[in-house]
Amino acid sequence: MTKAIALCVADADISTICGTVDTFIEEELLKVFSNKKSKKLERGIAFPTCLSVNEMCGHYSPCADESTKLATEDLVKIEFGAHIDGYTANIAHTVIIGGKANGKKAAVTLAAYDAFQAATRSIRSGSLNHDVTANIAKVCTEYGVEPLQGVLSHKVKKHLMDGNEVIINKETPEQRVDDWEFAPGDVFGLDVYVSSGDGMGREADVRCTVYKREMDMQYSLKSKSARAFFSEVNKKYPTLPFSIRGFEDLTGAKVGIKECMNHELIMGYPCLTEKPGEVVA
Repeated sequence: MTKAIALCVADADISTICGTVDTFIEEELLKVFSNKKSKKLERGIAFPTCLSVNEMCGHYSPCADESTKLATEDLVKIEFGAHIDGYTANIAHTVIIGGKANGKKAAVTLAAYDAFQAATRSIRSGSLNHDVTANIAKVCTEYGVEPLQGVLSHKVKKHLMDGNEVIINKETPEQRVDDWEFAPGDVFGLDVYVSSGDGMGREADVRCTVYKREMDMQYSLKSKSARAFFSEVNKKYPTLPFSIRGFEDLTGAKVGIKECMNHELIMGYPCLTEKPGEVVA
């Protein structure tokens, strides 16, 4: 994360930063558990590097030919993850290009940070997932901002980043989850998103590049490029999310994605966005 933050400067290309950070993670992972006994442990990217700017909520990891550049005063959400032996660790952080934030950008950044602290303290044995959601809402009210709808924090297990027990970032009459109690040994990927707008993400008009294999679906693909793409996915990313940005045959990957999606072999993580002029942290 320190490296990613250092790369986030004005005029830097987003796709290039994402690729550099992913490569760095993969190189560092080879340096641990490297003795004869454990060097065959699976390890790699658990979530590809994404840099989502201003009103973009997340999952923006563009291919080189569709990339954009960072500008001074952009609010950037950095997210990525690594795994060893299927045990994942994801991290996220919000930065302002060029240093200081004020107005909306300062409010959402501070609210996201404080709500995350409050949520973390709410997760303890015997507490309910509903308590966490309520505390996120209280902090956002203090700052005059909104928690983003539709964001879920999942219980994490080996090779599974999205377990069934979830914490919802914002509860509405339409979006509710069952109450349950935290138990010792539970592990969570805690996702706290805060918006200066109405807190309703809409699908952005940019290419989705982050995907995950649907484990319980099988289908014999027809086209050669789709089979080659799917074979690479199964080999490199059998259970965890990946970005097509890193594929050598990008054209083949774009064709393969379409056929795989049509037969529900993989699911996408589309880029969601707030209204232009609003910001998300």
